[in-house]
Amino acid sequence: MNRHAIKAIYFFEMHRTFRTLMQSIATPVLSTSLYFIVFGSAIGSRMVEIGGVSYGAFIVPGLIMMALLTESISNASFGIYLPKWSGTIYELLSAPVSFLEVIAGYVGAAATKSVMLGILMLITARFFVDFEIVHPVWMAVFLVLTAVTFSLFGFIIGVWADGFEKLQMIPMMIVMPLTFLGGSFYSIDMLPPFWRSVSLFNPVVYLVNGFRWSFYGKSDVDIVLSVGMTTGFMLLCLAAVWWIFRTGYKLKS
Repeated sequence: MNRHAIKAIYFFEMHRTFRTLMQSIATPVLSTSLYFIVFGSAIGSRMVEIGGVSYGAFIVPGLIMMALLTESISNASFGIYLPKWSGTIYELLSAPVSFLEVIAGYVGAAATKSVMLGILMLITARFFVDFEIVHPVWMAVFLVLTAVTFSLFGFIIGVWADGFEKLQMIPMMIVMPLTFLGGSFYSIDMLPPFWRSVSLFNPVVYLVNGFRWSFYGKSDVDIVLSVGMTTGFMLLCLAAVWWIFRTGYKLKS
């Protein structure tokens, strides 16, 4: 394995993050803090508990997961789109670097940024609400697994996009609505039976509930199913990336 290539890509992407610290880190943390203030403190104090958990604490995993999905996709998609746009992608494709090494560099950096952001949001949440983490190891597993999975998905979007507007199309028009309807702010058990059944077709439900289970030991869906759905989507994305490099889809033309 070409470790020098992985390190070069990884540290280049990480340095780009620290050069734009306000946009990459401060803005998402500030936006999430506003959610905590409005939903956690202002509205949450007037809401009943959900499953024995205060509403402010209940939405913490959902808010972190929402930010994690959008930031993972954004970091990875922009990371690979920029070389395509500038033309430097051809230098990468002509170098003796395998697709796994490229993925390790770009996706590894995007996932690292997202995990850092998730940890910062956990710390920020402590200033607004009291919460506990019953299964801290599983919390870390879900945090890393989700970051890697959606960084892979973002990498695919970055390869597919042929304009800056397309980088935001899928996250804003598909991922964000699925996140809001995926139980980030409520339990799907509160829905009527028909809409609860419909919600089970939303993959974000399994991500949010798996992450919430690691906090409070309670979930609307089976935890094994949550892990299986996330792992399955990650493998599917990895297969798609392998196909992209094998065929040169939108990379060599």
